[in-house]
This record gives sequence, structure tokens and C-alpha cells, in this order.
Amino acid sequence: MASPHVPAVADHVVVLDQDGHPVDTRPRAGVHDAETPLHLAFSCYLLDGAGRILMTRRALGKRTWPGVWTGSFCGHPRWAEPMPAAIARHAAHELGLAAVDAAPALPDFRYRAVDASGVVENEVCPVFVARTLEPIRPNPDEVMDVAWVAPDELARAVAAAPWAFSPWLVLQVRELSALAGRGAGGLAEEIAAALVA
Repeated sequence: MASPHVPAVADHVVVLDQDGHPVDTRPRAGVHDAETPLHLAFSCYLLDGAGRILMTRRALGKRTWPGVWTGSFCGHPRWAEPMPAAIARHAAHELGLAAVDAAPALPDFRYRAVDASGVVENEVCPVFVARTLEPIRPNPDEVMDVAWVAPDELARAVAAAPWAFSPWLVLQVRELSALAGRGAGGLAEEIAAALVA
């Protein structure tokens, strides 16, 4: 049986200037080090039919934060690749999903973090939300474990033990929670309200 995961080929990241404009590309395999340049990424949170959020645990072979629990999936768009296409490509590669119709939740999210080995993440990383009813088929090269959790339980876990999660997840959950009652609309507002329930 063929693998459901789309292979990551010709992989690179889009390097940005400090204003967030694309200026160059770098091979993804070597871009993350102690002086990682600012580059473009995204994060996506998946909800199931019951409103639970998919959490994933990063594979031990990942360059940064191996074995750490984080959001549903994330990735790097390629040069001139539309964000919906990048999201669909990574959903297929990491989780074996055929289609993801994602909506923006935190379009201006940006962060910098350093892991225990000294490797830096430095990203403009807009956050998206989506719903799926498809079965999850994790790619073991990317994901070593999964769990579906209620948003309010995730918010409590992050507040109690932020050190147990990826730093971008911690920041994103805080910012998503702040959307509650602000008229974000759609799935973003649903997640925001559920995070503070």
C-alpha cells in the first residue's frame, strides 16, 4: 500500500527581512542553527467534530524541540507558494490528510525561541484553524504521538506547565485565548471561546 504522506521535496524556507518581506531562500535542512534567520512559516490547529484540538508530539528526529508536544501541524511555505497550498501540502505530509480548509486566526503571529541545544526558531508564523473529520495517519518522521484534547483542558495545561510544550504553542494559545469576545468570527472565535471556557 502506498504511503498517504506526500514527500517533502525541493525543501527550502523563505527568508524574510525584518519587515517580513521575502528576500531569499535557504535549504530547510540547514537553516536552523544558533543564528537562524527570520523566515516564513505557519501553524495550523485542527478541530474534530466534537470541537477537540489535535495535539501532536514532535518526532525525536526533528531538528528543534524533538519529542515536545505542540499544535496540530506546522511548516514552511516555499517561494511564491500560496499559504493554502502550503497548509494542504504539510497536512498531507505530516498527518496523511487529503484536504484542509483553513481559516486565519492570528495572521500577524511572530516569535523567536531557543531550544535546549541552542538551536533558534525565528519565524513570522501566521496561525490558522481548520476542522477535519478525516482519520489522522501521522507520518512517523514528523509525529511520534497524537492526542485530541478539549480546548479548555489545553489552556489549563499550558498555564500550569508551559515548559512541557513548544514555546510557539504556549504563545499561540495565549494569543488565541485573548481573541475571546473580540468578534474574531468563525472557527477562530470558536476556539478562543472554548480556550477560556
